[in-house]
Amino acid sequence: MNILAPSLLAVDYNNIEANIRLLEESNVSWLHLDVMDGYFVPNISFGEPVIRCIRKITKLYFDVHLMVINPIRYIDDYVKAGADSITVHYEACEDLSATIAAIKAHNIKVGVSIKPDTPVSLLKPYMNDIDLILVMSVEPGFGGQAFMPSALDKLSKLKQMVAQAGRPIDLEVDGGITIQNVKQVIEAGANVIVSGSSVFKGNVVENVERFSNILTEN
Repeated sequence: MNILAPSLLAVDYNNIEANIRLLEESNVSWLHLDVMDGYFVPNISFGEPVIRCIRKITKLYFDVHLMVINPIRYIDDYVKAGADSITVHYEACEDLSATIAAIKAHNIKVGVSIKPDTPVSLLKPYMNDIDLILVMSVEPGFGGQAFMPSALDKLSKLKQMVAQAGRPIDLEVDGGITIQNVKQVIEAGANVIVSGSSVFKGNVVENVERFSNILTEN
């Protein structure tokens, strides 16, 4: 099943609850939450207190993406805040196996993300332990960037790796995803689609409907 996970990074922060209600009315089930620390990526977004507040107003699936150095330090906090899944970066972990184990100990889904220059082969040792792989199709840190076509090749390789692993692993893609290129990333192997600007800029309901039509057809 293909899933649309709108990224809160692109929302109008003056109208968060109203926009979440529009997503719910449009049958969106996931919300992608980008946490940035200003060190691993050159930007700061929001953190655990904001996510905890948002959790009080919605039951959407919280797809939490930690773009922070040594994220194992914060796993407990984000679980308590309401995360349904936590994705960490391969490049940000001192001990990725220990970080994966710390997330799994809370009985929630665990994901690993890779930046555009990180080879997918580095994830092979972890294929039996993770539930999701997030391919960044832009350099992480800022919304509104253009999609990097090199992500398509990475998704294709990961699709093969998932098949070889013989277990369900979601393939998520984030960065520059629009109505014009979403079919390409699905055909390459992605089944979880993160989009910020293309969902929240303009008419949210109409934007979600356009995405949903393509995700349903493919």
